[in-house]
Amino acid sequence: MSVYPRYPDTVHYRGLNRPKHIEATAHDIYVEGKIPREIDGAFFRAVHDPAYPPLRTDDNVLSGDGMISKIDFRNGRVDCGIRYVRTERFLAEQKAGRSLFGIYRNPFTNDPSVKGVPGTVANTTPYYHAGRLFMSKEDGLPYRIDYQTLETLKKWDYGGKLRSQTLTAHPKIDPMTGELFMFGYEANGLASRTVSYCIVDPKGELVSEQWFDAPYCAMMHDFAVTAEHVIFMAYPTIADLEGMKKGGPHWIHHQDGESWIGVMPRYGKVEEIVWFKGPIGVHSYHVMNAFTEGTKVHIDQCLFNTNMIPFIKEESGINLPTEGALTRWTLDLADVEAGIKEWKIGPFGELPIAAAADHGRNYKRGWYLSVDPEKITRLENGPGDILFNMLVRVEFPEGSIDTYSIGPGLAFNEPVHVSAEDPDHGGWLVLMVDRVSSERHITQEVWILEADAPRKGPVATIYVPFTTCEQVHGTWVSREQLDQAGKFD
Repeated sequence: MSVYPRYPDTVHYRGLNRPKHIEATAHDIYVEGKIPREIDGAFFRAVHDPAYPPLRTDDNVLSGDGMISKIDFRNGRVDCGIRYVRTERFLAEQKAGRSLFGIYRNPFTNDPSVKGVPGTVANTTPYYHAGRLFMSKEDGLPYRIDYQTLETLKKWDYGGKLRSQTLTAHPKIDPMTGELFMFGYEANGLASRTVSYCIVDPKGELVSEQWFDAPYCAMMHDFAVTAEHVIFMAYPTIADLEGMKKGGPHWIHHQDGESWIGVMPRYGKVEEIVWFKGPIGVHSYHVMNAFTEGTKVHIDQCLFNTNMIPFIKEESGINLPTEGALTRWTLDLADVEAGIKEWKIGPFGELPIAAAADHGRNYKRGWYLSVDPEKITRLENGPGDILFNMLVRVEFPEGSIDTYSIGPGLAFNEPVHVSAEDPDHGGWLVLMVDRVSSERHITQEVWILEADAPRKGPVATIYVPFTTCEQVHGTWVSREQLDQAGKFD
């Protein structure tokens, strides 16, 4: 008698990481308070939820199948829904009724039956460009999603024009030109140093793709684009091809490794990249914003003294306590030998955002998540076990900090910013909040906060009737943008 395999009893499958296997819709869900009239559109969220128990017990949360969630706001009423992204991997496993892919991003541990099948789970970031909604993960190509039904339409390769095998989960849209800027590392194969740099015009056509070699095959999760430059970040979390062949992890962080920042004109040639040598051993996953000021390029990022993901530290043999800060690096193209000037702006934190209208330009404010140590709740959520229970607002140019903390038992997910009609109003933050109501029961709410006055608490709370696994990233799409869906098809 065969026994159906169970999910491992590890941090990657407990708490908010516990598989839910729910595809659902709900209409006219309960709202407490008043939804501002500018909140008219859809809040799309990427969620990970493994459809089948893993082949190996040492797999991790980043392998969870991607789900696309929508919180839809219209005339003060709210609907919601969630569906799996039907990637090639998901469909192959659904047909087999079991997992066929091995540990995180290691094809040498896959079942032989899926040799040549792309392994991306498209579980990281939803984004919307040229009237099209996509779900993405950096180890493959994005999938186009029907924004109304959340049905998966097709894998997206720009009509066969794209040569790169991968595209970032953090594309950048220029708010002035409407262009989409993207890159892909491991562009021509597993553990390769080759990086693609792509520009997509406002109509969704790929108009430029260039390739270059990074200093090493780094986990280049994010990048930055200013009005004049593009910035590539290579931190020493490096692909270990020989280790993968032996069944080991994709990534090893080298605490003694150099970091590098590459800067080039955003409409230039990759041969124009200038590389700045950075500090030893550091790592960053996410950028808040970047801008150019004369010959100087500024990049604001959540920077850490090591790779902050616990399982990567463990697999790399690193016992160093994780420390970090919101940090501005300034790179002067007129004096490359001077290196990087550093300004530590705010406390330890992650998932930074700025208003979409400010992307790539000098800006006044941004937000990110941190931890209030006096209200800590430990819960398996994503790759760690501590909830983000504090929202940090930073105001420039001084870098003044304001915070709003909640809990214990409450946690913020990454917010999205929605602009207000009044130009003197700072807009709104829309975000999912996890509530630990008992030891084994978690509920979820959507909060709307004043972006410049989060301490006032939510002006509206939306009670979601079902609980999903932890959110990764999200995006806001206005009703005006949604009404343009399919315009360029």
